[in-house]
Amino acid sequence: MNTIYILWLRQVKKYFRSRSRIVGSLGQPILFLVAFGFGFGSIYQKAGGGSYIQFLAPGVILMGVLFTAVFSGIELIWDRQFGFLKETMVAPVTRFEIMLGRTVGGATVATLQGLIVFVLTLIIGFRPHNLLLLPLAFVFVFLSALLFTSLGTAIASLLEDMQGFQLIMNFLVMPIFFLSGALFPLKGVPQVMEIIARADPLTYGIDGLRGALISTSSFGMINDFLVLAVVTISLLAIGSYLFEKIQV
Repeated sequence: MNTIYILWLRQVKKYFRSRSRIVGSLGQPILFLVAFGFGFGSIYQKAGGGSYIQFLAPGVILMGVLFTAVFSGIELIWDRQFGFLKETMVAPVTRFEIMLGRTVGGATVATLQGLIVFVLTLIIGFRPHNLLLLPLAFVFVFLSALLFTSLGTAIASLLEDMQGFQLIMNFLVMPIFFLSGALFPLKGVPQVMEIIARADPLTYGIDGLRGALISTSSFGMINDFLVLAVVTISLLAIGSYLFEKIQV
């Protein structure tokens, strides 16, 4: 447990020390909130959807979580190339503890990023419907962060080259986000897109977060939670197995 805590603390400290990283990672969420939120707001309202900012905000919050969580896997490759991972591996602890500490640390950082984006949405005009459900919203944010940090760690465990990791992430992260229903309602979309969206784990994170923040859920928050929990546990198991196989 001490190793898990130390690795978790290292990840969190690195996050707070890198102010440029915090500010830089907010650029895309702000762009989406302003350009899409206000740009398509009137069209969405005329179509009978109500406030587009209210609909868009949960998706943008988890967009910030998604990118921060997945790309935390790059740090594994960086540590592997510069020897820090080797120093960690020789410690008298299991590789599972090392992997879990890094993953939980990355998920915590991604959750903090999501909370910062949430504050930005409040400034722009987003308003939660029920403040009592904010703790539940936090659960969906953290569970999504843990899921995608596990995914990033699993993929990074297979790679030795940062460029290869970025290439895979570009083919994975953007489709995960754009096909999750973050920017548009899934009701009435072509059946093919609906099937793809249902296979996308981010879909359930956004749907659950919308249920907690604006009382709108397509699948039901219980179903969203169960899907996220099952996928997260599966990816943690896969990530742990692949991390065990790393040659340093």
